[in-house]
Amino acid sequence: MIGLRLFSLLAHLWAMGILLIASATAEVRFDNALGSDTLGRPVRYALYLPPGYDEDNRSYPVLYLLHGGGSGQPSDWFTLAGLGQTLDRMIGEGTIRPLIAIAPDGRRDDANDIATYFLDDQDGQVRWQTMFFEDFMPAVEKRHRAIGGGDARAVLGISMGAVAATIYQMQEPDAFAGVSAISAAFRTQEQVLSLSPKGYRSRYAGVLGADLEGKDRLNATWTALLPETLVEQTNKARFKRIPRLFFDIGADDPFFDATADLHVAFRNAGIKHRFRVTEGGHDWNFWRASLEEALLHVDAVLTRGYGE
Repeated sequence: MIGLRLFSLLAHLWAMGILLIASATAEVRFDNALGSDTLGRPVRYALYLPPGYDEDNRSYPVLYLLHGGGSGQPSDWFTLAGLGQTLDRMIGEGTIRPLIAIAPDGRRDDANDIATYFLDDQDGQVRWQTMFFEDFMPAVEKRHRAIGGGDARAVLGISMGAVAATIYQMQEPDAFAGVSAISAAFRTQEQVLSLSPKGYRSRYAGVLGADLEGKDRLNATWTALLPETLVEQTNKARFKRIPRLFFDIGADDPFFDATADLHVAFRNAGIKHRFRVTEGGHDWNFWRASLEEALLHVDAVLTRGYGE
């Protein structure tokens, strides 16, 4: 009787893709690139392939990883956050399903003097968001045996990347099953106005426009990214049944106020989401500690039994 139960359990785990071949190993590749007509240059990316990927021909869900600003880059997820080891452990334990993780390079160029926020520039000079949806996702999912479709995609972002992850989900609710946004770097109006010219340029000269002072910074592009605008312009019916968005932020994070404003706007609009506040600031100690819960949320939104 025990043998029959064990056989049934193993068969079920194998069918769910949770039971892994003992000799199978995961792989992280850093030297990857795809051409982009939109940007007119290749886009580099880091790639995580789950255990067993090379031993089978099945297709997998995809988790897109959007890194932080400043010196942030795709490799951070694996060299600083230890994401590869965390995924290996959680997949191996059967805590989450096997998936492909892809971290595109959101830097404008090697100098990266002006943040892209993974969005389109206000003047259209660099259209990173357009590139991501029209060039990158279709090509990378074809290259790496992705299941494809919004129900089999999720996004995990840190800081600048968490801002983009949230905007993507709200603007294109059918493109992703859900997102995890860790320490989202949303700013209040007061914070944007108080930035020095140098600070403003490095963060917003692309997204909002260059050399803006005072209330000129609060233009139509800024308004489009406000919580109330994101709520007003999304399909709220897509967020009524399940919490597709997960926000995790430290109590001492400088972006706490703006993220809390987003939470209140979502709550008042009836947009189901998760909003967690724990001790911590805006740093790798907090981000590493948040990673496992963020991945559990990703797995939940990718699970068919959890879907709409």
